[in-house]
Amino acid sequence: MMIHKVGSPLSTLELVDDLHRLGISYHFEDEISNLLKMIYCNCYKTRVKWHKMDLNLKALGFRLLRQRGHPIPQDIFQNFRDETQDLKAHLIKDMMTMLNLYEASYHSFEDESILDDARDFTTKYLKENQDKIDESISSFVSHALEIPLHWRVPRVETKWFIHAYENKTDMNPILIELAKLDFNMVQASYIEDLKHALRWWRNICWDTKLTFARDRMVECFLWSAGFNYLPQFSFGRRNIAKIAAMVTTIDDIYDVYGTLDELEQFTDVISRWDANAIQELPDYMKICFLGLYNTINGISYDTLINSGILVLPYLKKTWKDLCKSYIVEARWYHSGHMPTLQEYLDNAWVSVGAPLVFTHIRFSTSFSSTQEILQWFEESQNILRHASLICRLADDLGTTSDEMERGDNPKSIQCYMNESGATEDEARRYINKLIMKTWKKLNKELESARSQLLHKFIDNAMDGCRITQFMYVKGGGHGCPNMTKSHVLSLLFIPV
Repeated sequence: MMIHKVGSPLSTLELVDDLHRLGISYHFEDEISNLLKMIYCNCYKTRVKWHKMDLNLKALGFRLLRQRGHPIPQDIFQNFRDETQDLKAHLIKDMMTMLNLYEASYHSFEDESILDDARDFTTKYLKENQDKIDESISSFVSHALEIPLHWRVPRVETKWFIHAYENKTDMNPILIELAKLDFNMVQASYIEDLKHALRWWRNICWDTKLTFARDRMVECFLWSAGFNYLPQFSFGRRNIAKIAAMVTTIDDIYDVYGTLDELEQFTDVISRWDANAIQELPDYMKICFLGLYNTINGISYDTLINSGILVLPYLKKTWKDLCKSYIVEARWYHSGHMPTLQEYLDNAWVSVGAPLVFTHIRFSTSFSSTQEILQWFEESQNILRHASLICRLADDLGTTSDEMERGDNPKSIQCYMNESGATEDEARRYINKLIMKTWKKLNKELESARSQLLHKFIDNAMDGCRITQFMYVKGGGHGCPNMTKSHVLSLLFIPV
């Protein structure tokens, strides 16, 4: 009833924004979609109407509409500098305008210089003026400057925003009650999914038979909740937790345990997907291959039962591609080869494991036909590459120092330093710029998506980028479980 009773475009957009950040917008998808379409047609579709808007309405509407795929050009902010001249840093309304413009700038495409200027301008403005405003808005500014909203993990943001929203003077008690109930109910569903994944992990016995590898099952489940937090994605979340755990173990086999000859054999067996071909493998690889073989075949069987479509050939190919990328890196390491940055990235966007996980995610939702699968593969290649590249670069920024100390392969930072003569700080800045540039490409794919199914997949791909940046923002969160313990407790075990 509240959604249909809101009045002005600004109050409508503020309600939609609150629903998103409180994590309850998925309950009202149709209502929100219809509202945003109406606002787009009435207020944003023609340039004539832009001149009648204040900057706050432009910025909030731009962000919410672009993330839904509505085509709004950057020209809406053509005169943003003129419109900020009369803003007062001590006024909450004006500070929120700058904050909304800052958040909107992260939805830019390549070569959108106006939005680049807006991001630089608002970042400087917010940093210089955040101590001039009261604590209620200052916390929002600090939060945004740490990581922009567009890059935040939805469920992590939800828990933070529930507490922040509750302290606002204009908070709506109905929204906060629903948000708390929803968070705790979804959290309870996560516990059931985690129990399922842990039972599988104990049954597969990799924690006792492959003790050289990392045992990160709970962290792997945190990844799966990051890729898709919605309660109806339970089947996919359970599978992705298994996938992440197997990728972690196989990565350790290639990186730290197997000899090059063993790895060549293992890659060949994975490529053939033949259980009869494991006779020559060492025992630990036999255990690993059969565990992988049975799990993926089981996931394919469940998908066949539920949808009537055989996805095993496509899943096998993703594992083959992953292991082929691993063996390339193993050969580089054993030969002492230092690849160029481009040579490294052409392989590393696959070896990070993201294309494999994204493919499993897509197959966890229903396809209507084999033809639809082929169409998805054709339309999603750029999305897979862009999202996987962001995951790889974020991984490298978080784990490079630790992995170099143990003698692992050079990563993007070292490749760039070797190729350009840059210092490590300069290389890190370059990689961060590359992440920003790739996010812009992913944003463009969202606007260009030709179907609602592709749009939803891009949302999943973006969530994959968000959880990766989250896990590695302060170091190797996957490799060092103490770094993620508080987040595991917050998201999975401590209710609101």
